[in-house]
Amino acid sequence: MVRKSFKMHLYQGMAEEYEKRHNALWPEMKDMIHQYGGSNYSIFLDKETNVLYGYIELQDEELWAKSADTPICRKWWDYMADIMDTNPDNSPVSIDLTPVFHLD
Repeated sequence: MVRKSFKMHLYQGMAEEYEKRHNALWPEMKDMIHQYGGSNYSIFLDKETNVLYGYIELQDEELWAKSADTPICRKWWDYMADIMDTNPDNSPVSIDLTPVFHLD
């Protein structure tokens, strides 16, 4: 199991919309996350900076990387592009965080 953490940036004033969209996460998106080895997925918001911090546990990083090529993932990126920083393909600008401490 691989623990992965990353950060993304939400546009000002979009916190409520971001949470609303994730509370209604499409079943197909949930299934895809699990199918590609993701579990225990959480996203946190720093309201002062609009920085989102994500945490996910992966079975395999190579398998997870393939999830980006699924139609449902691309559809989700398009759906979220109007409320957060994105790359030209509408994927979220995501910066991996370096683990420095873990306690079980």
